[in-house]
Amino acid sequence: MRRIILAALATCATFTAGAALAQAGPPPGMQMPSPEDIFKRWDANSDGAVDLKEWTGAGRPEDRFAMIDANKDGKITLDEMKSAFEKMRQRRMQQGDGPPPGPPPEGPPPEGN
Repeated sequence: MRRIILAALATCATFTAGAALAQAGPPPGMQMPSPEDIFKRWDANSDGAVDLKEWTGAGRPEDRFAMIDANKDGKITLDEMKSAFEKMRQRRMQQGDGPPPGPPPEGPPPEGN
């Protein structure tokens, strides 16, 4: 009987934690990293640009690189990244999702691009 109760409690705790993590935005007291911080982390060789190798090395989908590389020179600058983040923020606002709590998380942009 104890095992059943413990299993039920563990299941409830798992669902509760999952629901808490699924809520929009970062947990209270935590902020999303700034575009500058994200860029610095992705710019592995610190040359002031993120190339395709660094982009994919950061776990980003290869097909999204061209969307951010506005001038199509094979490198993403901080200005290009900030511009892309702002476009994503504007698109979210137009879709009625409201402004995100900061720059997009490290992951693919929202669908519908």
